[in-house]
Amino acid sequence: MASMPAAKGAHARKPLPPAPKLRKLIGPSFIILGLGLGSGEVILWPYLASNYGLGMAWAIVLGITMQFFINMEVERYAIIHGESIFVGFARRWKWLPAWFILSTFFGFGWPGIGLAGATLFAGALGLDNVHAVAIGMFLCIGFFLSIGRVLYKTVEKLQMAVIGLGVPFILLLALYLSKNTDVVVLARGLVGQGQGFWFLPVGVPLATFLAALAYSGAGGNLNLAQSCYVRDKGYGMGRYADRILSLITGEGSSHKISLKGSTFAITDDNLKRWRRWWKVTNLEHLLVFWLLGLITMLLLSFLSYVTTFGAAGNAEGIHFILLEASVIAERSLPVFGMLFLLATGLMLLATQLTVLDSTSRIMTENALLFTRKRTVRVSLVYYLILWAQIFFGIAVFSLGFDQPRELIVLGAVVNAFAMFVSTGLLFVFNNRVLARPLRPAYWRNAALLFTFVFLGFFCGVTVGSYLV
Repeated sequence: MASMPAAKGAHARKPLPPAPKLRKLIGPSFIILGLGLGSGEVILWPYLASNYGLGMAWAIVLGITMQFFINMEVERYAIIHGESIFVGFARRWKWLPAWFILSTFFGFGWPGIGLAGATLFAGALGLDNVHAVAIGMFLCIGFFLSIGRVLYKTVEKLQMAVIGLGVPFILLLALYLSKNTDVVVLARGLVGQGQGFWFLPVGVPLATFLAALAYSGAGGNLNLAQSCYVRDKGYGMGRYADRILSLITGEGSSHKISLKGSTFAITDDNLKRWRRWWKVTNLEHLLVFWLLGLITMLLLSFLSYVTTFGAAGNAEGIHFILLEASVIAERSLPVFGMLFLLATGLMLLATQLTVLDSTSRIMTENALLFTRKRTVRVSLVYYLILWAQIFFGIAVFSLGFDQPRELIVLGAVVNAFAMFVSTGLLFVFNNRVLARPLRPAYWRNAALLFTFVFLGFFCGVTVGSYLV
């Protein structure tokens, strides 16, 4: 087959590397899954389960499935071009970097996840000054991200360790504390049947439901950051890309990085390799992000239901998690209640770390794209933005905010709208810019369109509920 023109905006042509075995590709999906652990999985869905039961479990399945399709369309572009989706977007729509900077900051700049983690750590250790714990956590995050030589490997190893330890512990607690009737309630919730309602209970806060839906995975612009992680992992044409190095241990202050990637010619050999890449990366994301993420969210919601559903005091902030820990301690051993708080607090800490990493990546790349600089000292800009966000979070803590769930819901509503926008952009972009043999299948386009309409509807309803 003769070589065909590459996608519009493509630059250098290089051979598409062969796809390795699945086990060598595992990693990026742990990061994107970890981005949701501290918001939807640990806080929002369990909060809804503790107050309204498990009748909304169907939305957990729907939310993470929608994000699976979004993430894979993001990966599609990165595998083909070896650059982030932001570079491709900016090449076609020059005004988009400004949108991504603003929507990322307003969606994730509020440090609600970190404050929630600090609340749980303080509860486990018997400390009174939550804000001091939160400030210490943010400083630790900054130093941890600054000392790892290759930034991607630092974040990947952390999330794999946290998920690998936390999920089995939650599973054992859920199995020990639940009854057969609780499992039946969960099964009914998966098809939308709640206790006295179908699909949505009367009086459920739409903003909280939309927030949980948006955080059934990463949420907001963080789904687009998947292109940065698969590029840094070396997926497809990312094998030729540069990576962010530490300023302290990785010569990042002097290392220049090109944001521009390369692509491959459309030949029989390259298409065969592309199909292999697409098959194995879909499998990696299906097993790690979709399956493990779904199990984690259902388990945490299930555990919240069997311990706190119907109990007094659930409606205030994230105090239902503290109540959940006390119930776990009463029904098992006191040490398990403390370990539960430490485990969920660690998940929240790891999520806040990964959020700061992802948002710093997004704002760094888009700031450079906005100024039309594609080969610069990216590491230096990244760490300046990272520490600016850390000090902003510390300033928020110092002002006395003490309800992390309110901050998380506020950010999540912004992120739901941002995800609505990015889904529409992805649909148009991948169907117009990519070469025809590499474009999404009809059923994947249908999934993206459904996600776009669904998110748009609930964003409109949520905003309308505040205006009425």
